[in-house]
Amino acid sequence: MIARPQPNEYPVFAGTYVNMVSQGADVMQLLANSIAETHNLFSNLPSEKALYAYAEGKWTVKQVLGHMIDTERVFAFRAFCFSREQVTLPGFDQDTYVNNTDYNSRRLQDLADEFRMTRQSNLYVFRNFTEEQINRNGTASGNYLTVRALIYMTSGHELHHLRILKEKYL
Repeated sequence: MIARPQPNEYPVFAGTYVNMVSQGADVMQLLANSIAETHNLFSNLPSEKALYAYAEGKWTVKQVLGHMIDTERVFAFRAFCFSREQVTLPGFDQDTYVNNTDYNSRRLQDLADEFRMTRQSNLYVFRNFTEEQINRNGTASGNYLTVRALIYMTSGHELHHLRILKEKYL
């Protein structure tokens, strides 16, 4: 089981994501188990909800899922690079990424499938990190992060957006 990261292993903003993972939870099991829940949520969503945004200027359901896919890739890429001792990476502007991809024209099922495949791929990478690699660190967007923290952030980010979807979109 991957030990929970300490607050000094990630920036303050990331505490929102790390804290979404319950104390004592097996983060790898959580990442694996949530694939089906997230995939099913989006796969079974009525098509009229796919382009819904709860307020002006907020993302649609499709854009939220697209953002989840983008962030899944970015966090995993950072963990991969840090595990290989590449220690400085550029930032990632979530709004720029979403605004430069037309998620709204894509089928919701395709996006759900892409999320599932991306998560499955990331799990292969995460499962094969050694203990030494999990403890490595680097800087992204000017923030210090450990590989362990990025794994927890990946899970927590998904949980964060699922909560928002259930509270404000569905």
